[in-house]
Amino acid sequence: MPSKGLRRAARALLVMLALTLAGPAPAQNKAKVEAQFRTWLEQTVWPRARAKGVSRNTFEAAFSGVTLNWELPDLVPPGTKQKTPKIQRQAEFGAPSKYFNRGSIDGATRTGRSMAKRHAITLASVERQTGVPSRIILGIWGRESGYGQVPIRHDAFQVLGTKGFMSTRADYFTDELVAALQIAQAGHVSPRGMRSSWAGALGQPQFMPTNFLAFAADGNGDGREDIWTSDADTIASIGNYLRRHGWKSGRDWGFEVTVPPSVSCTLEGPDQGRAISKWAAMGIQRVNGRAFPDNELRGEGFLLMPAGRHGPAFIVTPNFYVLKDYNMSDLYALFVGHVGDRIQYGVGDFSAPWGNVGTLYRSDVATMQQALERMGHDVGGADGLPGFKTRRSIGRWQESTGRAATCFPEASMKSALRR
Repeated sequence: MPSKGLRRAARALLVMLALTLAGPAPAQNKAKVEAQFRTWLEQTVWPRARAKGVSRNTFEAAFSGVTLNWELPDLVPPGTKQKTPKIQRQAEFGAPSKYFNRGSIDGATRTGRSMAKRHAITLASVERQTGVPSRIILGIWGRESGYGQVPIRHDAFQVLGTKGFMSTRADYFTDELVAALQIAQAGHVSPRGMRSSWAGALGQPQFMPTNFLAFAADGNGDGREDIWTSDADTIASIGNYLRRHGWKSGRDWGFEVTVPPSVSCTLEGPDQGRAISKWAAMGIQRVNGRAFPDNELRGEGFLLMPAGRHGPAFIVTPNFYVLKDYNMSDLYALFVGHVGDRIQYGVGDFSAPWGNVGTLYRSDVATMQQALERMGHDVGGADGLPGFKTRRSIGRWQESTGRAATCFPEASMKSALRR
């Protein structure tokens, strides 16, 4: 049996070997990457910022004391490979019933009505200037930041700096970082006062910095666009964003409808629009029994079935897709329009319930999308997100194989699509 001294020597050798194989300790790695970050700021970011009129004082103030935030998602530190995305669910498609949960809907509506009274003059002024209804502005404001009541916790320069330096979309975030420096240079907010989400979205309306530069508006006439502490500027900025993205004054966002079995769910999509009068002639009716307004009958409408035959259906207008310019999720745009209607008109829940959908992983949906692509269907990309192209492709496959078209991915389809 070896002596204690030999055993201690052997253990020490094993520890040294393990450390050698493992490479530098994490703290050493992070220190090295932090040094590379500072070099990147000087050699890449500073020349671009200077070309946009950012002073050295502003640049140094923005990054004073800023270090990398290693807790952010989608990071790819120098010298590492991009990780394969984990199997995941996402609120915007995974479970509509959760997205429209009781607490979120009622809270946004209740506080929205209070804000409508408190800011009635500003809302009316912005509505006159932009053509965007007050209820729609309130719906977005409520969804994005709880009417300014949700804390905005992150330092924008830390978030954008980290993601610009080492994320899966580094070029995009570097552009946003330079835009944030321009905002600070213009004096809209101090560098340390520039608070953002974990993704770098700024202030109460959650604008990315480039959107701030393009669409932020001065709602209280003080010569600054302050979307962090000014409710008036927040309201004006949301209205200006929607106006500049094509909001059509005088038209609604959409209507919940019933879709008879004779109308295929494969007719969904913004590229299959027709006059709302034609949808009505096909048997599509509003759930409240009222006729579509005369001005809407003449306008173009689009079928939207975000859960296929397993949930509410809608005829939406071009304004719905303006809301999607703010956030590309169908459910987001529906939430905004629905909460706005509840604030102003006192409507209740959607008439049709959300079915038991959203139990699949994104990887499952992506597998189905790949199978459909091999058959020649345009699913909009195998990203695991069942958007309208995927939904109607599923419906077309179901119809072509003698199945009842539901236009939504279901677990039973995985094996059928592999054949």
